[in-house]
Amino acid sequence: MTLFSLKNKTAIVTGGASGIGEAISKKFAAQGAQVHILEFNAENGDRTVAEISAAGGKATFHSCDVSNTEQVAQIVATIAEKQYIDILVNNAGIAHVGNLEGTAVADMDRIYNVNIKGVYNCMHAVIGKMKEKGGVIVNMASIASSVGISDRFAYSMSKGAVMTMTLSVAKDYLDQGIRCNSISPARIHTPFVDGFIGKNYPGKEAEMFEKLSKTQPIGRMGKPEEVANLALYLCSDEASFITGTDFPIDGGYIKLNG
Repeated sequence: MTLFSLKNKTAIVTGGASGIGEAISKKFAAQGAQVHILEFNAENGDRTVAEISAAGGKATFHSCDVSNTEQVAQIVATIAEKQYIDILVNNAGIAHVGNLEGTAVADMDRIYNVNIKGVYNCMHAVIGKMKEKGGVIVNMASIASSVGISDRFAYSMSKGAVMTMTLSVAKDYLDQGIRCNSISPARIHTPFVDGFIGKNYPGKEAEMFEKLSKTQPIGRMGKPEEVANLALYLCSDEASFITGTDFPIDGGYIKLNG
């Protein structure tokens, strides 16, 4: 028996062609899943599918804005016509830097539309089909759901909502065989982090990278593959007794910082 096998299962991964999402898509495909990548960036989507195919996996790219309710519903319906949807990973999300006063109404709307409404759209689109034989949903929250982080007002708000949506779905669909959990990463080294450092600290990239790395008690940023390993476990049959739980993957940040 192969542990954590996803053979003959179909998975949807939003934001599945960059950073954590890309690592999840590749990990799931390597474990035998048919992966459907819902991604806004077409170049990244095509590249990720090509890399998965070259490695012997199965993946399909769907150009998608998760904040668009009708577009999400149409894509999910198209997938469901041919395959049972066993797994949904809501990974797509955006960040915002700013405290309450530094958060404009437009910032709040943008964060809400992607990070909250986008998660709602995808869960709402799959849940009816998933009730037929059960399934697994994993939502990407953040340590910002649990602890105060400076200048992350809107982002923290959105990830707190993701965590509570996770609990509600886990409770409401327990009898239908649907498990729903969330993952709360700390700082993970992704292209987004490199871009953020380069934009805000030109000429000091190495210094800031080291400083940000040391905010994790373990002394480094996490790797996307480490988050993907956790997502794989939660979506596998080996985690069949786990639902309604948030899993920090944070290098000790929540419990050991300060």
